[in-house]
Amino acid sequence: MDETITLSSLSPNLWFIGTIVVIFILSCIRQVNQYERGILFTMGKYSRMWAPGWHLLIPVFQKLTKVDVRIKAVDVPDQEAITKDNIPIRINAVIYFKVNDAAKAVIEVEDFFNAVHQLASTTMRNAVGEVDLNQLLANKQQVSENIKKAVDTVSETWGVDVQSMELKDIVLPDSLKRTIAKVAEAQREKQAVIISSEGELAAASNVAKAAETLAASPGALHLRTLQSINDISSDQSNTTVWMVPVEVLRALEGLAKK
Repeated sequence: MDETITLSSLSPNLWFIGTIVVIFILSCIRQVNQYERGILFTMGKYSRMWAPGWHLLIPVFQKLTKVDVRIKAVDVPDQEAITKDNIPIRINAVIYFKVNDAAKAVIEVEDFFNAVHQLASTTMRNAVGEVDLNQLLANKQQVSENIKKAVDTVSETWGVDVQSMELKDIVLPDSLKRTIAKVAEAQREKQAVIISSEGELAAASNVAKAAETLAASPGALHLRTLQSINDISSDQSNTTVWMVPVEVLRALEGLAKK
């Protein structure tokens, strides 16, 4: 009878203790998602990096920092910059990067996201100051590649890999826009004048060749005159045409020579 009472009195205590142990273990479980890496610190020192899955964390003694390793797109806002030929512009860009080494991203830099953002802004202004405006507008892709390489060289020590850097908009001053428009308009007018003069030169050359052909044939000029008269007479207008024989014109030419 005494043994039965003892066992029955211990049973609730065992259930209570078991429940506490289960709750404690569940509270120690930490989940690292597939797109994350877990950086574990034990008593303030870096221990190891946890892969995705469930892990047991010892409270008080250990601390977990999760790092997102997906590609991030950071919008670099408008930056005031001056080109090599002293033209003030406003420029913005977007940078794509991802964390390759989660441990370095946590240990080597306080806030890698903000650090990459500030580095991209500074590097972009410096890169714009090394090229002329025409080079910047014509070779925007090359300038973007130079900025990417410069940012990637520094961020590599933070465990961050820059995937791409793209310049989005280049905003010019209004006065410079008007000047560029005038230059473009003058260039188009120049091309129009050149094309028109080339057309007139070709027409004059053809007329000269036609005159030589008509002069070489005695009856060709007479036939051409009759054709012109026929074209004029077919027009329904009030124009009066007086036809003079070619022989009369030749007789007048002979009298003028005498």
